[in-house]
Amino acid sequence: MTGLSDLSIEAAGTGLRDGSFTSVELLAAVVRRAAITEAHHHAYLTIDRDGARLAAERADGELADGTDRGHLHGIPIALKDNMCTKGLETTASSQMLAGYEPPYDGTAVARLRAAGAVIVGKTNLDEFAMGSSTENSAYGPTRNPWDTDTVPGGSSGGSAAAVAVGSALGAYGSDTGGSIRQPAALSGVVGVKPTYGLVSRYGLIAFASSLDQIGPIARSVGDAAVLLEAVAGWDIHDATSYRGDVPAISEGLADGVDGVRIGVVTELMAEGIHDEVRSGTQEMIEQLSAAGAVVTEVSLPATEFALSAYYLIAPAECSANLARFDGVRYGLRVDGDTTEEMMQRSRAAGFGPEVTRRILLGTYALSAGYYDAFYGQAQKVRTLMRQDFEAAYKDVDVLVSPTSPTTAFPIGERTDDPLAMYYADVCTIPCNLSGDPAMSVPISLDTAGLPIGFQVMAPALGEEMMFRVGAAVERIADFDARPALASDEVVSA
Repeated sequence: MTGLSDLSIEAAGTGLRDGSFTSVELLAAVVRRAAITEAHHHAYLTIDRDGARLAAERADGELADGTDRGHLHGIPIALKDNMCTKGLETTASSQMLAGYEPPYDGTAVARLRAAGAVIVGKTNLDEFAMGSSTENSAYGPTRNPWDTDTVPGGSSGGSAAAVAVGSALGAYGSDTGGSIRQPAALSGVVGVKPTYGLVSRYGLIAFASSLDQIGPIARSVGDAAVLLEAVAGWDIHDATSYRGDVPAISEGLADGVDGVRIGVVTELMAEGIHDEVRSGTQEMIEQLSAAGAVVTEVSLPATEFALSAYYLIAPAECSANLARFDGVRYGLRVDGDTTEEMMQRSRAAGFGPEVTRRILLGTYALSAGYYDAFYGQAQKVRTLMRQDFEAAYKDVDVLVSPTSPTTAFPIGERTDDPLAMYYADVCTIPCNLSGDPAMSVPISLDTAGLPIGFQVMAPALGEEMMFRVGAAVERIADFDARPALASDEVVSA
């Protein structure tokens, strides 16, 4: 698998600037790759050929005139379809928003356009970002490029698959309980959940507002750093965005781990983690120790309750956020004899089963007589989770664990067992509850040829150290495998 669409962002940027190829040619290679892979993987919901070509032509003109907007200038990028794009359909993979074209760009999207990025299109996801397999999309599942009988993870499975196959050089997703890191792990790419508030949520269709965070998916740690730096920083439109300086994300990528204190989370290496995932993770930990890291075991007792707490807090916030989809202002409208009947019919027709399940669960948890027993208790667990992390980071610089308890599982295997599906996020949810950053780096393949992801976690605004360790993991693993694609034609794509 070789060609322009397989370049790293760094290599593509060098080629654009030394005249080896143009942004229009780079985009054409990516779109040709998509033409080959989409029938097998369904990573995209929309490919904006006309808009992307105009952006590529503009980038070529600016670069030729000496105007350089930075690392993403002229680079083809994909966006998860819950990020608002002005005039370009944004559905959140739901019938509720079929045909919806936002009147504005979200802040992250606007910053990408300002950086000269070429937005190829919008990628598939679990409806309203609720799921761990991208099977909950109203427009059909995305398939894992490593084995099309398996899931790519979720909810940002389309973005992960696009990056894995080369139909985008980088992508963005959103992470509420692991929705960037888990698909990155299952699809063999790098995925990053930044510190809560480091990237503006303005223009991100809300699932659970205290947990949602936009972040990058890339083929390398260095590319992920570039993608994150392009969108990070305070935004007047998001009251929860961080007002201070953005961490120096790229500065320590080559520094290694000599003397770095790494804590292994014992609860996330225990029962429930598949043997090959555990052994691959343990081998990487040993190699980090051999590279000079100081490795210790760390206990985070509240992680035992993290999954239960998350599936009360997230549905409760989902219940409130999705109340705006009522058939009155925008989105699907199914007429009825009364306003109440119209709302009922619109929501019944617009929401899929998993979204409906979470709305009902969240509404129940917030209802009179149950608020304190369920939602209130879950928030107490969240506080304990934060305290556990704060205590741990007094003794270590980063924490590590598997990203996912398993590698990619077969399509359909868990659709009738919500609890089994929810368990896919057991390793990723704690950092969403604490608000801390975390990333997944691919380290190896299991005996079935499916990727294993290694999770690096850091304290709030600790992205510089997290990326430093992630880059060291990447060098040690030397993971350069790519999924076999369906046609030899990809050599020229």
